[in-house]
Amino acid sequence: MSPVRKGKGKKGGKQKKTTVADEEKYRKRTLEVETLKQHLVLRRDVARHAMADSEGLKQRLAELERELEEARGDKQDIYEEMIRQFQQLQRQTDARIQRLESETRSLQEQLAVCQEDVRRSRAEKEKTQEEKDEAIAKMQRKIDGMETEYEKILHGSLDLLLSKLETAKLGWEKEETGLHLEYKDRLKEFGLNPLEI
Repeated sequence: MSPVRKGKGKKGGKQKKTTVADEEKYRKRTLEVETLKQHLVLRRDVARHAMADSEGLKQRLAELERELEEARGDKQDIYEEMIRQFQQLQRQTDARIQRLESETRSLQEQLAVCQEDVRRSRAEKEKTQEEKDEAIAKMQRKIDGMETEYEKILHGSLDLLLSKLETAKLGWEKEETGLHLEYKDRLKEFGLNPLEI
């Protein structure tokens, strides 16, 4: 408030101006108070909403924490299940590897036995073939020797036969000549000429 000056004639006008100013101030102050009240109400509503939201958020946070714990538990269960399955798969793989290695060893042993059998059979076959070839060669030599011997015997027999035939021929010729002479003499005795007959 501004200080009131003393003076005549102007006293009433100044009071009126002051009252108008005061009323204006009062109106402004009232408006400010109303505005502040409205702000306060709004702030209270916002605070109430914030509190409600806070409670909701706390509940949601609690739910999320529960879900997280459950997820951690599920994750642990899944991890343990994966480890169990991996170990089972590892055992199955190890067992299969051992079985395959055992089968491989068995097959290698069988292969070695078969190869040894083949080698032995081949050696026996070669030996048998050699013995057969030797027997054939021996028989061929024997046959050749027998052939030569038979050829000698045959030639000797033929020579002997020819010699006997020649001897027999000479004997037959002598006998024939003797018979001719005898028949010739007889024919002459009967007065026949042998050349005319």
